[in-house]
This record gives sequence, structure tokens and C-alpha cells, in this order.
Amino acid sequence: MAQDIDFLPSGRYPCGPLTVALEQRKNKPSEEELLPVEPDRTLLLLNSDIIPGREIKKILGLVQGHTVFAIWLGKDLSALVKLVLGGELTEYTDMMGRARVIATNRMIAQAAGMGADAIINVRYMTTSVVGSAAELLAYGTAVKLSD
Repeated sequence: MAQDIDFLPSGRYPCGPLTVALEQRKNKPSEEELLPVEPDRTLLLLNSDIIPGREIKKILGLVQGHTVFAIWLGKDLSALVKLVLGGELTEYTDMMGRARVIATNRMIAQAAGMGADAIINVRYMTTSVVGSAAELLAYGTAVKLSD
């Protein structure tokens, strides 16, 4: 898809970190577009490898969902003040909570596409990417259960 490029009066394209960041923000999908339309809430999610009263009929394989989140600079500065003064860093708590929901929903959507009844051994992993950005990975094993 071709895009119009706005050149400076000198004929040069404004090319700097701020311009790149603004272009990326302008073209980024909304948070609603990042989520599956309706995650399958009939799937069981467990952090163990057994399901009391049910037998695992078939292991379908690894399923995962991930996202990389960051908070905007204003919230980042607010969190830095709290870091010095003490207290919960609610900006980061909220960011990671949203990231966890998105990653979990993506994992559930992948398992539902495989026809799974449950996801066992569910785990979460976080990694710092750069600055205040963090990757959150949700993963587990999709299984089919006996009736």
C-alpha cells in the first residue's frame, strides 16, 4: 500500500527518531484490533498437567500468545518519581495486566483453532525489550479431553 510522503520545503524527507515514532504511532492498530474477536471461554486453563476427573485423550501441541507493550513517556516519568519516593508502580501494573490479557487471549485463540478442550501447564514469561517496553509470552500445551 503506497503512502504519501510529506517532504520539507527543502525537498528532504524529515527523518529522525521522532518522525519514525510518530509514523509508527499513526499506523499502529488499535488495542481492539490486537485482541481476538471473542476468545473461547469454554477452554480450561490450568497451570498443572492433570485435570481432576478428566482424562487427556490427545496432546495437540504447544500454543502461545505474546505481545510487547510500552507505556508513554508521561506515565514512565510518573513511575520514575514513584520509584524514588516508594509505592506501587501502577502504570506498569496496568501495562502488564493489559499485556497478560492480550497474550492469554491469543494463546486461547490458537488452541481453539486446533480444536482443544483445555490448555495445561500454562506459564507466563516476561522479558525487558528496551526502556519501559516489555514482552509478555503466555504458553502451554493444548489438549483434547475425554468425554
